[in-house]
Amino acid sequence: MTTDANAPWLIVGLGNPGPGYAANRHNVGFMVADLLAERIGGSFKRAQKAQAQVIEGRIGAPGPSNRRVVLAKPGSYMNLSGGPVVGLRDFYKVPTANIVAIHDELDIDYGVLRLKLGGGDNGHNGLKSMTKSMGPDYHRVRFGIGRPPGRMQVADFVLKDFSPAERKELGYFVDRAADAVEALVIEGLERAQSTYNS
Repeated sequence: MTTDANAPWLIVGLGNPGPGYAANRHNVGFMVADLLAERIGGSFKRAQKAQAQVIEGRIGAPGPSNRRVVLAKPGSYMNLSGGPVVGLRDFYKVPTANIVAIHDELDIDYGVLRLKLGGGDNGHNGLKSMTKSMGPDYHRVRFGIGRPPGRMQVADFVLKDFSPAERKELGYFVDRAADAVEALVIEGLERAQSTYNS
């Protein structure tokens, strides 16, 4: 699938709003978005046309690889992410193929990344809402969080904070995920996959 080189990219970190969720496994998409915001050198502001926090900026070196991006964190709860994303897509006139969702992924070991275009939601409520609102043909940067231990329910696991052992490496993995998002937008999916789909 080709993308319009002049169209902006919409990079969406998925998570739940509010300080009570900030360090949850389910909010790793927000963590990566926050780091990308630091790199762009902006601060999130309330979007006028959608329930979301956004930053507009550019990534990549000056020249042909430079890309205009809208970085977003939906202001709705995870299971309603599709509405804010579609609002931003329409306002900024972003092709669906230029949308990237950054999210936690249960079926991948902790810290492992997988980049892909399209596919199912694998039970992830944020992806389920996005796909229901605009179809499945957007990019995903999947951040592995592993499966819950023992008999812990999935919902309890994703809404818990990362463990102390996990937090020791979390900064490194979030940094690598931000690198992967930048590579995807600047270099394209195949090259980014060859580097980051470890």
